[in-house]
Amino acid sequence: MSVKERIFHAVVFELTALAILIPLSALITGQGSGDLAMVGAGLSLLAVVWNYQYNILFDRLFGSDRSGRSAKIRLLHTTGFEGGLVFVSIPAIAWILEITLWQALILDIGFLVFFFIYTMVFNWCYDKWQPYKLLSLRSEAQKSDELK
Repeated sequence: MSVKERIFHAVVFELTALAILIPLSALITGQGSGDLAMVGAGLSLLAVVWNYQYNILFDRLFGSDRSGRSAKIRLLHTTGFEGGLVFVSIPAIAWILEITLWQALILDIGFLVFFFIYTMVFNWCYDKWQPYKLLSLRSEAQKSDELK
């Protein structure tokens, strides 16, 4: 994956997750969507940086052919990624939402369950459909048509 595609992947991943997670979390917890948006944006920024670094390391260890990865490798990928976020996210959630660490842990478990499933589904779909490459091909085709 090129640097541009990694950035594209991370941004699409986070924006889609926030669009689903903020209203769902507000509905379940009764917290204000503004507070949850702040938590979501902060954790998304952390996740984007972690995602970029983690995926570079993971690709070095397991190869860059993502389309052929087994469910076992995808499960390992998802578990490692989400596990790395836990240590920072719980204190951040507690502080921003002014809740106890225990409440933040319970909320974070809900986030982890969501992201565990979402990450696996999103990355499988992304690798299968490769939207960045489709956008690049479409852009090249439009440029080619303009030159004619």
